[in-house]
Formats: sequence, C-alpha cells, structure tokens
Amino acid sequence: MATPEPSVTLNETRHRFELMTDGKLSKVDFIRPDEHTLALTHTEVHPDLEGKGIGTNLVKQVLTYAEEHNQKIVPLCPFVSTYIKRHPDWQHVVSTEYDAADF
Repeated sequence: MATPEPSVTLNETRHRFELMTDGKLSKVDFIRPDEHTLALTHTEVHPDLEGKGIGTNLVKQVLTYAEEHNQKIVPLCPFVSTYIKRHPDWQHVVSTEYDAADF
C-alpha cells in the first residue's frame, strides 16, 4: 500500500503554507493584498529534500487550495511563476486585478 502524500497546511499566523515531509519543513510564503487574493512571494524546500519533487507538489497543493477556496493568486515567486507557465491549466487561479508591479 502506498504512503499518502503529505498535505499542505495553511499557517495564517506566519503567512505561509507548510508541508512537512519526513519531519522537514518546506513552505510557500504569501501576503494578502485583499481577502480574496494570495500573493505568493517565496517557495522554500528543505535542503535535504531538493530535487525530489517536493516544490512541485507544494505549489500544486497551494494552487488547489486557492481554487477550492475561491482565491486568486499573484505569482511573485519565480518558482510558482514557472510552474504556472509550464502548467497553463492553472492560469484560471491567477489574479487579473494584480500583477508583480503592484507589490
């Protein structure tokens, strides 16, 4: 039986999404320009986990969260921006009200 993928949790106090993998923290930091938008500012994968698809999984789960909670995102983080360019089916969660120049 396969082990389920770890799930991202929202830490509003620290303004980030967190993913614990084998006891190691990876995260996506954000700011909220309004109650319906998450500006994703930084993605950080624990150094021991780099190159294992953790960042991709993390960003995909954050975008899924945004979609499920009727949030829009502003991809200020280069990793998130690149992910969306490679997966244009996520373009629908990108804000049309804000862009990087607004921050």
